[in-house]
Amino acid sequence: MKEEKNKEFINPIDKDKVAETPGLLPYAHTVGSAVIKPLDKGRVKGLSVAAMYEQSEQQLDQIKKQVELLMLQAQEIHDRVAISENIYQAEMSFKPLIGHTYHLYQNKKNKFVLSMIGPNEWGKSCPYSFEASVQLLSDHTWKILE
Repeated sequence: MKEEKNKEFINPIDKDKVAETPGLLPYAHTVGSAVIKPLDKGRVKGLSVAAMYEQSEQQLDQIKKQVELLMLQAQEIHDRVAISENIYQAEMSFKPLIGHTYHLYQNKKNKFVLSMIGPNEWGKSCPYSFEASVQLLSDHTWKILE
């Protein structure tokens, strides 16, 4: 038994086939190790750039729709102000009430007339040319109905 203790241990695995730090190898070091595939960095970057452009285009389209909506709203306000100016310069023989519908006409002298009578209520002939049907809003601007 003493002879067995004195014998030097001989490793049966070849030292050339064993790594000292197998976790740092760029490839699998055993049959059961996870498969390590090198990345195609150009492809990964290309896909990332394509995704970035697609996302940016979606956001820009959304902003474009918002800007178009804002421009439409601004145009509506501009039109309301323009018609309101015409109405406040028009001849009217009554005090308009908020929320009621009135009708704007232009006479032969190019003067505006605000009336409670609609274009279909004049009978055979209307003495004015019809411009718009409007409704007085609470901010004292006029909403164009027709």
